[in-house]
This record gives sequence, C-alpha cells and structure tokens, in this order.
Amino acid sequence: MAVKSVQLGQVWRSDMDGQNYLITKVYSEVFSQYVILRPAEKNAPDAETVRVKVAKTAVGATLPGYTFTQDGTF
Repeated sequence: MAVKSVQLGQVWRSDMDGQNYLITKVYSEVFSQYVILRPAEKNAPDAETVRVKVAKTAVGATLPGYTFTQDGTF
C-alpha cells in the first residue's frame, strides 16, 4: 500500500515475518530516500535497525517488503 509520504512514527509490517516496525529516521542520499526501521516492541532500544530504500511511484511512496499498517491518510 502506498502513502503520500513516508514519515517518522509510521508503523509498517514486514511481509516476510509479520513483525511491526517503527520508522525512526528518514533521510536522503543523492536522489534516493531511505528510512531506518526499528521493531515496535518492548526491547526495541536493544534491537538492530533495518535500512530500507523508499520506492516512489505515481500513486505515492512505499517500502518494498513492508505494508503500511495505520489507518488514515498521510
């Protein structure tokens, strides 16, 4: 599912393992945008982060391998 823009605090679910991830950082490198994801659970401060490149389409932005889980329009 595509969203208008990828923002801090959004929750995305991994298509591979079904775990929820929280976007903790959004940044750009040259012509690409990246996000840092951290598991949305109690031990999140100790968990490893995941770096994902944002895929932009005519419909909006998405994270390959992840599904947006929150209701509402962003």
